[in-house]
Amino acid sequence: MRYRDCPTFEVSERYTTSPARLWELVTDIELPVRFSPELQGVEWVHGDSVAIGNRFRGHNKHPQMGEWTTESTVVEVEPERRWVWQIAGFDGPAATWAFEIDPGRDAVTLRQWARMGPGKSGLTMAIDSMPEKEGRIVANRVRDWETGMRANMAGIRDLLG
Repeated sequence: MRYRDCPTFEVSERYTTSPARLWELVTDIELPVRFSPELQGVEWVHGDSVAIGNRFRGHNKHPQMGEWTTESTVVEVEPERRWVWQIAGFDGPAATWAFEIDPGRDAVTLRQWARMGPGKSGLTMAIDSMPEKEGRIVANRVRDWETGMRANMAGIRDLLG
């Protein structure tokens, strides 16, 4: 797995609820803070809702990577269906994240996905210092993302009762 290939990871879960209720939950930028082992806090820095161009800051902490802050910009919004944000990197988006809602006959499917790169990030600095370990570094980061996404899905299930 190479960073330059922009690895993407996705999780999905089906919920017996309305798209509107899921939308209300996933557009609360503080929701992942409640469940994430890494995301410690968030706040809006431009705007105060999920709307194209609005920006928010995230504060993160990881046992191997330390503490850092990111700034994200909302780049796509389709109400009650999808919202996408990009995390600023050194030379373009360091990552792109999204929540997507697909209504169904018996349940609503929620997907959360993330794509690395293509811009440089703290992860690319680690790769640059240990290029022979790139595959392991990227795979470990994808596993971290999976852990956080699965925690979000489980937390949403708990909130929905």
